[in-house]
Amino acid sequence: MQTKYIFITGGVASSLGKGIIAASLGQLLQARGYRITIQKFDPYINIDPGTLNPYEHGECYVTADGMETDLDLGHYERFTGIETSRRNSVTTGQIYLSVIKRERRGDYLGKTIQVVPHITDEIKRRMLCPDEDLDFVITEVGGTIGDIESQPFLEAIRQLRWELGAGRALSVHLTYVPYLAAAGELKTKPTQASVKQLQGLGIQPEVLILRTEHPLGDELRAKVAHFCNVAKEAVIESQDMPSIYEVPAGMHRQGLDDIILRKMGIEPAVKPDLGPWLAFLERRRRAVKAVDVALVGKYDLQDAYKSIRESLALAGTYNNIKVNIHFINSEGLTRRNVDAQLGTMAGVVICPGFGQRGTEGKLIAAEYARTHDIPTFGICFGMQMMVIEFARNVLGLKDATSAEFDSSAQEAVIDLMEEQKDIRQMGGTMRLGAYECELREGSRTWEAYCREKGKVKSEEFASAIPSADNTAAANFSLFTHHFSLKERHRHRYEFNNRYAEAFEQHGMQCVGINPQADLVEIVEVSSLRWYIGTQFHPEYSSTVLHPHPLFMSFIKACKEWKN
Repeated sequence: MQTKYIFITGGVASSLGKGIIAASLGQLLQARGYRITIQKFDPYINIDPGTLNPYEHGECYVTADGMETDLDLGHYERFTGIETSRRNSVTTGQIYLSVIKRERRGDYLGKTIQVVPHITDEIKRRMLCPDEDLDFVITEVGGTIGDIESQPFLEAIRQLRWELGAGRALSVHLTYVPYLAAAGELKTKPTQASVKQLQGLGIQPEVLILRTEHPLGDELRAKVAHFCNVAKEAVIESQDMPSIYEVPAGMHRQGLDDIILRKMGIEPAVKPDLGPWLAFLERRRRAVKAVDVALVGKYDLQDAYKSIRESLALAGTYNNIKVNIHFINSEGLTRRNVDAQLGTMAGVVICPGFGQRGTEGKLIAAEYARTHDIPTFGICFGMQMMVIEFARNVLGLKDATSAEFDSSAQEAVIDLMEEQKDIRQMGGTMRLGAYECELREGSRTWEAYCREKGKVKSEEFASAIPSADNTAAANFSLFTHHFSLKERHRHRYEFNNRYAEAFEQHGMQCVGINPQADLVEIVEVSSLRWYIGTQFHPEYSSTVLHPHPLFMSFIKACKEWKN
């Protein structure tokens, strides 16, 4: 069939969950066997979120092909399992940059460049995905109706709805129904005003999704339908749920996927295969016991580490346990309070980040977790902190540091990558995207990946794991039977191979190597329960139905440590 397009917009307030609705709809259509993709169009003028402060924008998600994107792409991948790319994330900055470059080349033959048609044509071109064999393209437009910067995107949607014709384009609008406690009532006026704004731009939504903290009655839904020119059955309630992963099932119970298919000229022939998803939800509900995991970082907001939080929660579900995440601000972590902060934790995650702020707290956390044998997972910058701490306190290199903090440091165990030394621009210039990594056979990391991939049985590992005595001599020669993987990166600095032998001799093994550049991607201390650092970001490839092996192994170790 011809590709069909679903446009999702939001009104009344931001942060209502358009990304979760888009991901949920994508998951439901996938469960019926349709080929889908999901796009995010963001109205800000930045080229991408790569240079944005996490306090401004939350997590910067990275695609396998090396694009820094909005965190909603993480939701898309976790819910659907599809691998997004740079084509799935578009900003106003990208649109204008593309048009300006074409104008400079003379592509427009001297015409005056205007928002309509030149900007809107470029938006439409990117929305259509003409080179992909897809049944549905779901397009989420960031921001809120009424934002001046969103108007070119909405105009492009208006044009596309007419150009594509009936049955090929559909508008879903998400709004908020506030509850006034003093009056004891839910109020629909904000929703009516939002829809009228959308209608004033030439777009009539076919489906309304109402976000609410309280149940909506049939009378209220009928009122919204009447005033907004939408069929009553197409007014869907999106009440707060215990977990975002309950949303697809909740949308399906109200018939959202059936309604959309019928409005696009498709009679639903089969029920969606939600068996694996429902089994995951049931497993999540059955998990009663909990483990406490500390998230040591410097950004005190949950969206800054969104993918890590979700990856921990997903791994908890599959380990039949809840994960209680405790954020520990590394700026306030000291030797005096570290025992009170981390002493009761079953596991510690040392978070990614950039810059020197908060690093001393991360180093203290790494030392405390290592010396108390608490399962510890360092990710990207967190792995580098584990390396520096080990160099100072085990190798005896008291001045060990990162070249990121001191470019003239004599003991830079973390150094600027060679390919980064001539780079001056910030945006999109790091080592980004998926790179190959080969694992050392018998390592704890190798065990984690192999167990999840079903390569070997766990009892086979006892004799395979090398001792601290012989690993130095073996150096990297244990790569006789390679287990290769690809993981996503976002960094400029790397483990300094000049110190590899010293680390190996003292027990921190370099067990993951990029075969092309000989860069160290994974370190571990095999003599401890679970002490692993990765230069890459495993959280980017953990999904609902396929949790990442390292998070699975880490939570299992936390569970065993608690017991």
